Amino acid sequence: MTENLKPHYTENVQEHLQQVQHLLAKHALVEAVAHQQEMPRAERHELVDKLLHKRHLAELRNKLGSLHSADIAYILESLPIEQRLLVWDLVKAERDGEILIEVSDAVRESLIATMSSNELRVAAEQLDTDEIADLAPDLPHAVMRDVFQSLSSEEREQLRSAMSYPEDAVGALMDFDMVTIREDVTLEVVSRYLRRFDELPDHTDQLFVVDRDDIYKGVLPLNRLLLNEPEVFVSALMITDTIKLQPDDKADQAAQAFERYDLVSAPVVDEDGKLVGRVTVNTVVDYIRSESENDVLNLAGLREEEDIFASVWKSAQNRWAWLALNLCTAFFASRVIGSFENTIEKYVALATLMPIVAGIAGNSANQTTTIVIRSLALGQITQGNARRLLLKELAIGGFNGLLWGGIAGLFAYFLYHSVALGVVMTGAMLLNLLVGALIGIAIPLVMQKMGRDPAIGSSVMITAITDSGGFFIFLGLATLFLIR
Repeated sequence: MTENLKPHYTENVQEHLQQVQHLLAKHALVEAVAHQQEMPRAERHELVDKLLHKRHLAELRNKLGSLHSADIAYILESLPIEQRLLVWDLVKAERDGEILIEVSDAVRESLIATMSSNELRVAAEQLDTDEIADLAPDLPHAVMRDVFQSLSSEEREQLRSAMSYPEDAVGALMDFDMVTIREDVTLEVVSRYLRRFDELPDHTDQLFVVDRDDIYKGVLPLNRLLLNEPEVFVSALMITDTIKLQPDDKADQAAQAFERYDLVSAPVVDEDGKLVGRVTVNTVVDYIRSESENDVLNLAGLREEEDIFASVWKSAQNRWAWLALNLCTAFFASRVIGSFENTIEKYVALATLMPIVAGIAGNSANQTTTIVIRSLALGQITQGNARRLLLKELAIGGFNGLLWGGIAGLFAYFLYHSVALGVVMTGAMLLNLLVGALIGIAIPLVMQKMGRDPAIGSSVMITAITDSGGFFIFLGLATLFLIR
């Protein structure tokens, strides 16, 4: 369910946010002044009502009423909790559902917490069945029951279907709002049929051809409908060799197909060949954006998307898991250093050079991991080429280890006038970059084989291994070659 875009929707959404923030600041200022006046409570309440509701809040309401739901969602995500709830109360009730679909999961949770069951039911009933399925996990069971009962039998079946698929399946992205036609009719009949619609479903670039049992036959692009004679039959113009998706297909595979073949929409066909829905480019773009955001969070070790204005307690909890792991690995790294205390006491320069070995290897390993995770997402790494990729990354690690290790060794020599220290520095850099290349490939591949997201906590684990490994390699070599 998408609104028609007005010209001013093309303005910079940042400008809208700044305007809303300015109106909120004026609102807060007038409210503060009104509450400082020394007058009876009833008169003060009347003054506040007059100054606020009839002026700044009305202006703010009008501003919000002129914005697209996606812009309002962006503004809500960018406001502190108190201002967010004030803006949310001013949004017209008939747009609640559209905005809830647009906002992030974390912000949606804060908005739903302020709504009554009746408000949530009304908001959900504004949406199409595929959108209700997206909202369903955040709604109370009683609200979903009422919404389900308000749907027609066809819509109930569509909702059951949409909710039966995991989030990463094509079925979860599927849209049921589409136009189907028969192959044994003329283009004139199709045109008359289309004119009966008030508006076509969003992103309708083609009509889906089915038989009387809804078995998928092909598609009729709208440009062929418009550019050919009315008496021509659909069967003569329809395209039968098309990209078809199945509900159980992986969503990332569908996203790759949309990118590779420049699709606007694609049919979703079940195992019996029956057309059950379609996937549109706007849904695919939303999925790609969501996955990209999740990858960024996972790389940093965050458990879930975080509302930037959530409470300190809730935000801290979201970051605990990997911080705890990082603390454990830091203690382990400290014990590695502790086991070489005698070496460091005899050669103090080692303490200043250790972070270089660990830092460079960690950066190199993260570069390797990023490339591997991207290649896994695109389906480019298979059992047949994984070994070749490993050898290539080890070669890159070895080359960079010799090059940058040699440069670091020269710096160590000029700083401390010790050839042996320079050689140890070069050797440690070489070995740790090889370790970084190995784990940079191994961690995402092992995670994927275990059925986990390859990006989850990869950077945290890489940092832990390259730090501990770098300290051990550098101090171990120093003990062997520098301490007599």
